Order: sequence, then C-alpha cells, then structure tokens
Amino acid sequence: MADEIQSIKQRFGIIGNAPELNYALSIAARVAHTNLTVLITGESGVGKEIFSQIIHQFSPRKHGPFIAVNCGAIPEGTIDSELFGHVKGSFTNALDDRKGYFETVSGGTIFLDEIGELPLGTQARLLRVLESGEFMRVGSSKVQKTDVRVVAATNVDLHNFIAEGRFREDLFYRLNTVPIKVPALRERPEDIYLLFRKFTSDFAEKYRTQGISLDADAASMLKNYPWPGNIRELKNIAEQVSVLSIDKHISAEQLLHFIPNTRQSTLPVLSSAKNGGEISEREILYKVLFDMKKDLNDLKQFVLHMAEANQLKTDAQVSADFFERQASDVQQFSPQLSSEINNKQAVFISQNNNHAHTHEVIEESLSLIDKEKELILKALNKHKGKRKDAALDLGISERTLYRKIKEYNIDE
Repeated sequence: MADEIQSIKQRFGIIGNAPELNYALSIAARVAHTNLTVLITGESGVGKEIFSQIIHQFSPRKHGPFIAVNCGAIPEGTIDSELFGHVKGSFTNALDDRKGYFETVSGGTIFLDEIGELPLGTQARLLRVLESGEFMRVGSSKVQKTDVRVVAATNVDLHNFIAEGRFREDLFYRLNTVPIKVPALRERPEDIYLLFRKFTSDFAEKYRTQGISLDADAASMLKNYPWPGNIRELKNIAEQVSVLSIDKHISAEQLLHFIPNTRQSTLPVLSSAKNGGEISEREILYKVLFDMKKDLNDLKQFVLHMAEANQLKTDAQVSADFFERQASDVQQFSPQLSSEINNKQAVFISQNNNHAHTHEVIEESLSLIDKEKELILKALNKHKGKRKDAALDLGISERTLYRKIKEYNIDE
C-alpha cells in the first residue's frame, strides 16, 4: 500500500508525508475499484477535487467521462436542468431538449462539490438516482436510467445542516457510504515548508527568477501560521514572495509583509512586558485580580453584616482566606509573582486587624433599562450613528433599535 500511495502522489503531484494525508489517500485508493458512493470532507482549499480524480482514475470507469460540478455556483432555478436535463417548453427559454450531466456522464464519474448547497428538491432527485439509477428530465414524465458513480464533497458540517432542515438525512447516509476526511494544512505542519519550496520552485521557473529560500525564523513562522485558506492560500503567498521579493533569502521580518501580524494574532502569545504590543504575564494576573475587585467588595459588605450577628467569621479572617486561595492559584501560574501577592495579602490583613481601612462600596445600577440604554449609546457611538451597523453589533433588528431609540429618548 505504501508503494501505491507514493505512486499516487507522484502521478497527481501531491506533496507531503503526514499520516492523516497518507490515510486519506489509502482510503481513496481502496475504494476506487468499487462503485461505492464517496463523501469527501475538509476545509476549503485542501484539495478535495484531487481525491475525486484519484478515485475516478483508479476505477474501472477511468476510460469513461468525468465531470466536476460546483453545486454552490449554479443558481437554484437552473440546477435541476443542469443535472438532469429538460424538455422543450418546460420553462422560459427552454427552446430545445437538453441532456443533463447525469445523462451525458453515464458510464463515468460525477463529482458534486459543495453538496450542502443543493436545494431540497434537487436533493430528492439525487437520492432517487443514488438508490435506483433513475431520473426524469425537468418537464418530462419519462423515467430514464443512468450509470453514474457519485463522489461528493463539502466543507461544512452536514450534521448541522440536517438539524437545521437544510439537508436530507437519508441523502447524507446514502452519500456517506465511504467517508474521506482531507486534513487541513495546519494539521500537517511538517508538510508546509515542503509545499512552499515546491511552489516557489515552480514560480521561479515560470517567471524565470531566482529561487526563494527562508531563514530558520521565517520557516518557523510559516509552519506556525494557521493557514485558514489552506493549500490555496499557501500557493498564493508563495507566488507573491516569488514575484515581489527583492532579496531572495527571506527573513521572518520580510515574510511578515506577506503574512501580516493581524493574521498571526490568532496564535496564542504570552511574552514579556518589553514587547509593547503584547500583554505581559504580570498584566494578565493583575487584570484578573482587578476584575475580582467588585466581587471582593460585595463579599466584604456581606461579611461585615453577618459578623454583627456573630454568624460568620470576621472580615479580616474571610479576606485572609480569600487572598490565600488567590495566592495559591497565582503560585501555580506564576511563581515569580507569588511573593508580591503575599505582600499584598499581609498589608490588607494588617489593615483589617487595625480597623484602619475604609470599605469601598461600588454603587452600580442594576436596572436592565439603564444597561440597555447604555449599550445602545455605545453601539451608536462606535458606528458613528449608523443604525444598521449598530443593530447588527447589538444582535437586534434595525426596526427594534429604532423603537428603542424613541422609547429611551436617545439623542443621536
């Protein structure tokens, strides 16, 4: 099987040795010799169509026709005609009889990409083809037979579509006879640099320029970027680097011109405070402590009230317990700040014991109306008075926003 997978890679120009990729290729090779329906899943840009071609070329139908149909690119009103054909006069501009793909590709393979975009009516027609090999042209009552192998693909979770009533459950199980999951590029990081080198080599030959090379930091950046557009995005960036770079040995700083920081910000980063644009460990911890300030003040007031009735511990005892728990949590997350937190604890408890502190009470309105009005004002200010954008940000309709503005007498 390993030799067969390597042969497939060479024949179809597939780069990579990730186990997930090899497993998907092995499934495609094994199912190709059958007539089973295959459902290929994976994010946009991972190369699902290549797998459909592999299945066709290694099947007994390889000498028959192959056609790829993007179901999301065909208007809902014409997709039945495209797939199943129509008869003259069945709708406006139907001037002649027309064969559909299932008729012209009989004996071959049809690849239905973005299968989740099919209208429900078309899904019912497709289910009949899969179950009995029968279909009818639009506007005709004559049943016709076809011998077509269906390979479908989707970049969405069809289970969610089924739950929403947008996809037929019986069709899903009929299509999903053999599932193949194509891994995303970020799931095969060891292949990213190999693909980049292949693409830049091809573009250097195409544009007759010097080849591109990356230093260690740039290669690491390439590997750690999440690649939401997968192989398609990697190829585009490789072409940009090949054409636009003056220096052909690329550093990480130079690569940032093609992979902006804003797109890399999705990566988790925790660094020292000296890196101005990033949040330090100390800042994170203090933010957590400050966010708990209100809860602590409420707790203090409650304890003072209950202590008067001799039903709970004193405020100083509760505060000491509170800071002890927080110090324990901080010790696990940041040992270097443990002593600093302990110092703060000692000062706080000392103040309580001497009754020298004053109790800070945060008065905050709990009115839902006030909060709603405040949020509406913030949204309007944020979007410079544009009601449509503000309503979208608030998660309400523009009509509801207009009613609320009048109700609260908000001056725009």
